[in-house]
Amino acid sequence: MNKVILVGNLTRDPELSETPNGVAVCRFSIAVSRDYANSDGTRETDFFNITVWRGRAENCGKYLKKGNKVAVVGSLQNRSYEDKDGIKRNVTDVVANEVEFLTPKGSQGGDDDVPAGSVKRERPQLEAIDDNQLPF
Repeated sequence: MNKVILVGNLTRDPELSETPNGVAVCRFSIAVSRDYANSDGTRETDFFNITVWRGRAENCGKYLKKGNKVAVVGSLQNRSYEDKDGIKRNVTDVVANEVEFLTPKGSQGGDDDVPAGSVKRERPQLEAIDDNQLPF
């Protein structure tokens, strides 16, 4: 099984392009903080390259901006290439099957428009309770 679920923030604006056959492809990268702190007490961050295809790619290119928070579900894909100095480089990308926009409408880097078919998710309002009301 090859499945990845990541939640992070875009490190740059997405790059939308088309293949020679006219298929939309969008590439961006996200920063994901680790759940634990290192010996210095700081949380480290990992950076992942994301590739999205077709209609999802068009929506990502249109509505996402640097700094937006997204959830990505996809699979890992390895590829290699030779750089300009002739050195072989290996790269691991996440090919996204799902991208959910998590930045609230009108927030940093966000658009006021919501993509067609998107669901606006409201967080429930929680009541403040006194510790004496807890059953344990």
